[in-house]
This record gives sequence, structure tokens and C-alpha cells, in this order.
Amino acid sequence: MRRRQFNQLSLLFAGLGLAACSDSAVLNYRIPEKNSKFRVWWIQSFYPAETEALSQIVAEWEKNNNAKVEITFYNDGSVNRDAENALNNGNPPDILFSNTAEFALYPKLAWQNKLLDVTDVVAPVKGLFSPIALKAVSYKNSATDQRSYYAVPIAQLSAGLHYWRDLLAEFGLSDTNIPRDWDGFWQFWEAAQDRAKSKGKKDIYGIGLPMSAEATDTIFMFEQFLEAYGVDLLDDNGQLQIDNHRQGIITALSKYAGFYKNQHVPPKAVQWTDADNNQVFLSRNSFMTTNPGLSIPASQQFDPVVYNKKLVTTEWPLAPSGKPLNYLVAVKQAVIFASTQNQAMAKSLLSHIIQPNNLLTYLKGAGGRYFPTMPKLLEDSYYKDSQDPHILTTTKQFQNTTSFYTAQNPAYAEVGAQQIWGKTIRSVAKGTETPEQATETAIAQIKNIFAQWK
Repeated sequence: MRRRQFNQLSLLFAGLGLAACSDSAVLNYRIPEKNSKFRVWWIQSFYPAETEALSQIVAEWEKNNNAKVEITFYNDGSVNRDAENALNNGNPPDILFSNTAEFALYPKLAWQNKLLDVTDVVAPVKGLFSPIALKAVSYKNSATDQRSYYAVPIAQLSAGLHYWRDLLAEFGLSDTNIPRDWDGFWQFWEAAQDRAKSKGKKDIYGIGLPMSAEATDTIFMFEQFLEAYGVDLLDDNGQLQIDNHRQGIITALSKYAGFYKNQHVPPKAVQWTDADNNQVFLSRNSFMTTNPGLSIPASQQFDPVVYNKKLVTTEWPLAPSGKPLNYLVAVKQAVIFASTQNQAMAKSLLSHIIQPNNLLTYLKGAGGRYFPTMPKLLEDSYYKDSQDPHILTTTKQFQNTTSFYTAQNPAYAEVGAQQIWGKTIRSVAKGTETPEQATETAIAQIKNIFAQWK
């Protein structure tokens, strides 16, 4: 059930800390003289500071343009579905900012010519964005047969890896001995579970990886495994080359689903939604888990001992090749629907939000939930010299990054929409198919999607 909270934003703007780009770079669209309202759908904030920061930024824009913004805050589970339904019914919001739409919804809508080209929003600050961020919002439009910027990069996430230091200690294990090599790293957590089980604790599992088709986290984590094993499903031109990586897929799938088959992952992981691995971990029923962003440690900020001492965010191990891992980065994006009547206002507001000083204020308010898509902002002491151990560790992950495939070819967005990888993992985890059989099924399905994409 969706949760809505309506805020008519009218706070006066507070001074912001980074003067990296002047307001002169904001697009000077002609705003109607009369008060005009338009609708923005934004993902639900985790913290009051995040909402307040966005409110201040929008309130300044309202004041400068004699206009009003009607914002609806949505939870992750409903915003994409409701936005697509509203679009189909001819009544979409003017702006949408979603936490997961880049995996399936945005590439499809851009291809269908339903998103507005926002190149003139991105252009004034284009040089400040990372190449990964720009690549992620460069979608192809079937009507023009050209690529352009159909979304504005707001923030980025990588896969955080968390564990309980004190839970390890409870069973005589130290986190100073966690191996850095790929196989040794995962074996450490399997051994931790075996140690706990030998002491009568049968409800603590070593690894908290999702194995379901329902969780978007499954896509994120498994594609991180594919990256670790050197699997490149698409070339630089967005062409499918999956047949060249059959063995790599089998190996990654065997490793990932093997944790479940070997009973080192909770039995219900094949049914998890995106929230379930968080809950299992925070209930101390798994030694470690992975999760996009820092929502897990953020939930423990009320307890300084837990946050700073017991719960640890760490870097992933080296890739199986022994080289540093390239971290997959999910770029969180705002879009303007092509059918909106308030295009100029929407462009002007987004242009205002992505001014570096404004963007930094918003992201700081998010408390580590999101990270900047502008490398210069990552140099801010809040990230680079952070006293927060979780933010400091995660900031390092953005030094070696790679992107998801969805922007390279919109057909790959349908792979996510049909939950191909989640279904593949679940079939192996439950023993319905062998890794080899499941790989052949997945390859056939993906090739069929690409062949039929129009």
C-alpha cells in the first residue's frame, strides 16, 4: 500500500555551504507571472534533514520564480508503478525522482519518446558530472534514433557490505582476519556460521544475499558478481555479446546461488523483498549482508556504540582475478515527462536543484543514503575526511566504478522488468535447474528480448 505525504513547500531558503557554481548557470526560463503550481513526485526521505534540505532548495526556487511546487513523497514500492499508471492515464507528474526507475522504467520511456530531452538542463554543469553519471542518463529514443540526455543525475549508490563485529567476537572470531581474496572472503562467512552452529546457534547465517525474483537488490548484487567474474554482457555499442560469456555466467551463478544451496543463506531468501535482508541482518540473524547505499547503518544512528563500533561497513574483496573490484554504480535520476504542460518550470527547478551547492546540501541531508555524481563534491570533507566510518568507506568505492547496462541498450531494461536474473538465481537456489541449465534458459530469454525489442 502506498504511503503519501503532501508538503506544500514554502520554507525560506537557508544559506548553503559550497559555492562551486554560481546561480548564473541556472537556466533562465521564462516563468509565467501568475502563481503556477506543478507536481513533483519524489522518493520518500529516510531522515527529516533530507526533507528539510530539499524543502529549502525548492522554497528558494519558488521565491525567485513566484511559483509553487506541489510535492508528493512516495515509498520505493509504489512510485514507479503509480507514475507509469498516471502516464498511461494522461496525468503524469511534471517531475519524477525514483530510487529504482533507472533499472527498467526510464530506459523504456525514453525509447518510447515519453521523456523530455533535458540536455539543456545538464549542459551548464555537464563538466562537473562523472562520466558514469552522464552515461547513465544518455538514453536512446526510437523516434529520433539518437541518444540524448533524458534524465538528470541526482545521486549515486554502490553496494555496501556490512557485518557485525561484536557478533563475530561472540564466537571467537576477529574481523582483522577477514581474507581479502575472493574465495577466502566468502569462506570466512561460511565458517562463521558453522562456528555459530557448533555452539548451538542455528538461526544465524553467514551470508545475507537475496535470492528472489522480487527484490531489485538481487539484480544489483548478482550483476556485481558478474562484474567480478569479468562478464560483459553488452559491448560499448550496446550490442549483446552474451554467448561469449556463457562460462562466466555459469561460474558467477554457481557461486552466488551456491551460498543458498549450501545453507549459508536464510531459507526465506528466495522470497525476499528489498527490505528483508535489512531486517534479517538488523535482527542479528546473519553475520553479513550487502545493500545499495547506507540505509542499514543509518537505521542505527540513534545508538553511537552500535553505529561506530559494532556495525561495520567494509570494502568488497578483490575480484577472483586478484585485481581490485570495479563497483557497479546505480545513478539515481530525475525525469520530466514529455506530455507535461509545465516543461519550462520543470527544467528550471531541476537546473536549480543540481547546482553544486544545492546538490551537496541535499545529499548531506540524506545522511549517506546517496552520494554525489559530481567528483568535486566527493572532495568535500563530509565525504573525503569523514569522521563517519560508513561514509568514509563507501566514498572510496567511487574511485573504481562501472555502470549498469540499461542505458547502453533499452532492451536490457526489459531483462530487469522480466526479472530474468532473479528467476534464474531462484531456480538454481531451489534446485529446479542446474547452473548450466539455468544459464542456457537465461541466455535464450535475453536473446529473445533483444531480438523482439522495438
